[in-house]
Amino acid sequence: MTVHIHPSVDNGVKQGSGSFAGGTLVCKCASKPVKVGIKGDVAHNHACGCTKCWKPSGAIFSVVAVVPRENVTVLENGDKLKIVDAAAVIQRHACTGCGTHMYGRIENKGHPFYGLDFIHPELFQESGSAAPGFAAFVSSVIESGVKPADMAGIRSRLKELGLEPYDCLSPPLMDAIATHVAKSKAA
Repeated sequence: MTVHIHPSVDNGVKQGSGSFAGGTLVCKCASKPVKVGIKGDVAHNHACGCTKCWKPSGAIFSVVAVVPRENVTVLENGDKLKIVDAAAVIQRHACTGCGTHMYGRIENKGHPFYGLDFIHPELFQESGSAAPGFAAFVSSVIESGVKPADMAGIRSRLKELGLEPYDCLSPPLMDAIATHVAKSKAA
């Protein structure tokens, strides 16, 4: 039996073009969809098992990446956007019509990822953005109802797809967080 991770990777991870210049994210509304413009390619694209990220119906994981916040512009129907949880570190701006999270922003200037917005690359109208490269917060899928007995199969499928599973972020991102903390303590 094949374990389904996310529709954008279930049939294999599609490599990016290497020259993606950006594009338009579009929510799932049939009429008056929210459109968000993104300049440039995405970074740190990954499958995420956390319970806060938006996932399409039936997906165990979300697929999420980051872009510089200055590269994000709401193009159409921004009046439909609302922050899902104002108390969360990542302020996820979702469409009130279909519930799709269009971008997540960190407002805390002291946070290691301040200045980066979180987006879901499968919402691009265009193809060619950088491919997912790892899976984060894998154990967290248990919190969303996955049976612990299914975890070995899920980790095996992630590895088969080339998405190294971590129960936190990837080592380079964890290093970036630790570097930020160390620098802030030395200041």
